Amino acid sequence: MEIGIDSFAAADLGTSTSSADALNLLLQRIEHADKAGLDVFGIGEHHRKEFLDSAPTMILAAAASRTKQIHLTSAVTVLSAADPVRVFQNFATLDLISKGRAEMVVGRGSFIEAYPLFGLNLQDYDELFIEKLDLLLKIRDNEYVTWSGKYRPGLNNQPVYPRPFQEKLPVWIGVGGTPQSFARAGTLGLPLMVAIIGGETHRFKPLVDLYREAGKRAGHSPDQLKVGLHSIGYVAHTTEEAINDFYPGYAETFTRIGKERGWPPVTRAHFNAQNGKTGALLVGGPEEVAEKILRHSEALGGISRVTFQMDNAKLSHEKLLHSIGLLGSHVAPILRK
Repeated sequence: MEIGIDSFAAADLGTSTSSADALNLLLQRIEHADKAGLDVFGIGEHHRKEFLDSAPTMILAAAASRTKQIHLTSAVTVLSAADPVRVFQNFATLDLISKGRAEMVVGRGSFIEAYPLFGLNLQDYDELFIEKLDLLLKIRDNEYVTWSGKYRPGLNNQPVYPRPFQEKLPVWIGVGGTPQSFARAGTLGLPLMVAIIGGETHRFKPLVDLYREAGKRAGHSPDQLKVGLHSIGYVAHTTEEAINDFYPGYAETFTRIGKERGWPPVTRAHFNAQNGKTGALLVGGPEEVAEKILRHSEALGGISRVTFQMDNAKLSHEKLLHSIGLLGSHVAPILRK
């Protein structure tokens, strides 16, 4: 099982750090994750004041020059609001810079700011993604592309450059809880990254089964139908220390987001339930977190990757570095064994 980090490049790490300093600290954490032996580091895409990840490939390219082994991916690319040609060119260039370590996770995004920002109608949310994914995959698989669609001018035997270092640039589908998204990923034979940030992980098993069944019906091999798990989590030496570090910033962040979405304020009882044996949060000591990931994997019929989202809880850079180190030295060996 691969293990990694996903970051939204939070602008506020609980200090008065400038945006420039926050980005440089993030690059230090990616470099540390590489040295710690983690498998993957992902950067999200948002267009909000509190996040600095509106241009994720820029961050990943800077990280590529400072790392040697770790795979660099998006988490996720908001493909519905992007031009697939430019998305491919950016990640192909990243793949060349990193000599074959680039990937992308594409999705529709959990925030909506990108749609009005780029002049798109939110009512076209699903259709935009389906059409643009079709074009992205055609570009990935063909140097010369002929294609037509509703939301973008067509291409007539048009070459798209540069071509990536890898023969086939990895494209994952990022999903939340929509059955059609799981089935679509399976039909296309693309690896699946499931974002489970609340509730009980085992409840996603029917959706993962739907993905695998759709892939099987489409003729894809089980090895091709990989499932990854994106979770909110944090590791410290002990579970008590991890919770004491993580809970205050987590509660503040999700209470603020909850006001936008009509959720109730976060309480300690709610957090404890989410961090229980079957809950989605991965906050605790190394052995406890590793055991919980293995339980989640078993509940979902097997996962091949897990990524931690930990930098939205206003933890200090030093605590984040320490947690990354524990993931590499204590959690990863248990999962890989």
